[in-house]
Amino acid sequence: MKIDILTTFTEMFGGVFGTSILGRATDKGILDISIHNIRDYSESKHKNTDDYTFGGGAGMVMMPQPVYSCIDSVDPNHDAYCIYMSPKGRPLTQDVARELSVKPHILILCGHYEGIDERIMQRMDDEISIGDYVLTGGELPAMVLVDCFARLIDGVLGSDASAKDESFSDNLLEYPQYTRPAVFRDMAVPEVLLNGNHAEIAKWRREQSIRLTYERRPELLKRADLTRKDLQYMERLKSREQENNE
Repeated sequence: MKIDILTTFTEMFGGVFGTSILGRATDKGILDISIHNIRDYSESKHKNTDDYTFGGGAGMVMMPQPVYSCIDSVDPNHDAYCIYMSPKGRPLTQDVARELSVKPHILILCGHYEGIDERIMQRMDDEISIGDYVLTGGELPAMVLVDCFARLIDGVLGSDASAKDESFSDNLLEYPQYTRPAVFRDMAVPEVLLNGNHAEIAKWRREQSIRLTYERRPELLKRADLTRKDLQYMERLKSREQENNE
C-alpha cells in the first residue's frame, strides 16, 4: 500500500514509521510511506501555510494554495483516497480500519492551528476523528490511523491470527493473556490454560471476551455475533451481577 502524509511537521513521523512493525513492513515493501512538507509548496515569500480567518476570530487557518499544490504534486492523477484528520470526522473504528486496509493508495492531510480552509475539503474523500477531543494538530491522529489500518494488511503482522483475535475484531474485547512463569508473586495463571485441552481453552477465552465486554463496553454486544451458548453465558453473568447487588 502507498501512503502519503501531508504535514508542516515532517520531523514528527520518523520514529513511529521507521521502527517496530511499521518499520519492518516498510523494509519488506508492504508499505510505501512518504512524508511531504506542505510548506515546500507555499508560493508566499516566507513560505507561510496559514493566515488569519475571514470574519475574525482567534487563531490561524491553513491556506488552500499550499495544500492544493502539495496534493496536486503528490497525487496528480487523483488516484489516492484522501483523508483529513479532524475531530469533526467520523469516528475511527475497527470497521473503518478494515475498510481502509484494502485501498491501494491513501493520502492523509494533517491539519494544524485552527484547522483548514473549508475549500480544501472539496479535495478530500473522507474526514476521520480518533476521538472526541482536540489536539494541536493532525500528526498524532495520522500516526494512530496508519498504525490501526496498516496492521490489517496481509504480511504486516507476523501472524494473520494476531489481528483476528484482537479486541474489536468481532465486536468483543480480547480475552486476558498470560505467559511464563505460571506463578508470579502468588498470582497463578488460570489452570485451564495449562491443561492442553484446546476446546476448553477456546471456551474459556470466548467467555472471558464476553465477560470483559459486558463489564467494560456493553454497547459493543449489540453488534457482536453471539451464539446461543454465548447468550446463555451472558444470562449467567447478569444473574451473578443481580445476586451481588442484592
